[in-house]
Amino acid sequence: MPTDDSSVSQETKFKPIDKTSLSEEIAAQIMRLISTGDLTPGQKLPSERELRLRFGVGRSSLREALRCLTIVGVLETRAGEGTYLSLNHDKFIGKVLEWRVATERKNVENLMKVRLALETETASNAALNTSEEQVRELEAALEEMKNSLGSPQRFVEADVAFHLLIAKASSNDLIFDLLSLIRSQLQRAFLALGNGPASPQLALDEHLRILDAIRRRDAESAMTLMREHIYAGLKRYQQMP
Repeated sequence: MPTDDSSVSQETKFKPIDKTSLSEEIAAQIMRLISTGDLTPGQKLPSERELRLRFGVGRSSLREALRCLTIVGVLETRAGEGTYLSLNHDKFIGKVLEWRVATERKNVENLMKVRLALETETASNAALNTSEEQVRELEAALEEMKNSLGSPQRFVEADVAFHLLIAKASSNDLIFDLLSLIRSQLQRAFLALGNGPASPQLALDEHLRILDAIRRRDAESAMTLMREHIYAGLKRYQQMP
């Protein structure tokens, strides 16, 4: 009987689940294998029987874990064929990012460091390329932030919108797509930062200075101010209990 090569290669990857763990632990282990590259988009999972043996769990716990991962788009079931990792790369990568940010504080810090690399460039390019209409859109986002200082959810939505508008104004479609992809993760990180007593007002003041540099077409200042803004947010997050 032919053996599925992908299943054989995964044989040593899955580990028995502690008896006190629930289906969430199975899902978490699968997500860890995805995030490390041991499982990849389009790859077929071993059969249900094999997975139960490798995890050391019952049928109901395994099925619940697979069902949850299917609902969020990480897995897909093909009638008569089995369970596969999704080929929808945008959703797939987004879910991996969401899981990593949700499960480890360090990953929020890593996300902020990625922003340092991406958004300093967008701020500089936006100062050189933005249109008057885009400046007005940025002003509207800041006005919404100002009006939402007492509402964390609204504030972070306007905050993220401001950063995406800068990315769009930079005329770099790839960076805009990358930032759009991690939008929900940015909102999660910004909500965490917003727990600080003065963080929203500080963030608003920093945004105002960035917009002023963009208005003046001062690419160097826009880059410096964006770097300082993101670094300050990272420091505020690291200082949180």
